Order: sequence, then structure tokens, then C-alpha cells
Amino acid sequence: MLYRIAADALVAFHFGFICFVILGGLLAIRWNWVILFHLPAVIWGMLIEFCGWICPLTPWENQLRATAGQSGYEGGFIEHYLLAVMYPEGLTRNVQIAIGVFVLVVNVSVYVWLIKKRFETIE
Repeated sequence: MLYRIAADALVAFHFGFICFVILGGLLAIRWNWVILFHLPAVIWGMLIEFCGWICPLTPWENQLRATAGQSGYEGGFIEHYLLAVMYPEGLTRNVQIAIGVFVLVVNVSVYVWLIKKRFETIE
């Protein structure tokens, strides 16, 4: 039971991290110090997508589930939890690259806006 709870908590953390990667730049609008954590998270998230890697949290979750007597899953977190709903055929390399581009565009847009806002304040 404890391993199942740990696996579920890890899924919640993993999902929160993905949300932070995609939208964390918006927090930097209010709190500048968030940038110190957000930029490395964005780089990590884009590396996972562009390089086709599996996040280390996925095998860890599978190991916890196996220890709890549950079955794990093949592929990555996004494919198993998110794309299974959005893209029933599964994760393709093109979809993975599109996710990476989406993360890049959202975050570049937020940071460009942030930089413009800072320069307007200085002038």
C-alpha cells in the first residue's frame, strides 16, 4: 500500500513538474526568483522531448508500482498519462518534437514579454 501511495505521489509530482516547465515562466512575472528554478526545468523538459529520452521519474514510478504488486507501463509519462487521452495512437517522434517546440514557444514568449516589461520600467 505504501509503495502504491508513493507511486501515485510521484505521478502527482511529475505532473506538477510538467506544468511548471510549461507555465512556470508566468510565475516569474510575479516572483523574479522563480527564474532560477524555471530555466533549468525548461532546459531539462526540452532535452527530454527533443532527445527522445525517458524522464528518470518514469522508471522510478514503475519500480514503485512493481514493488506494490501493480504493473508498470512502457514508454514515458507523457505518453502513458497525457497522450493516451489526447492522442490515442500514442507518442510519435513528431508529436514529441511538437511538445518540445510548444514548451519553447510558450517560454520564449513569456520571457520576451518579461524582458520588455523590465526595460519599460527602466525607461
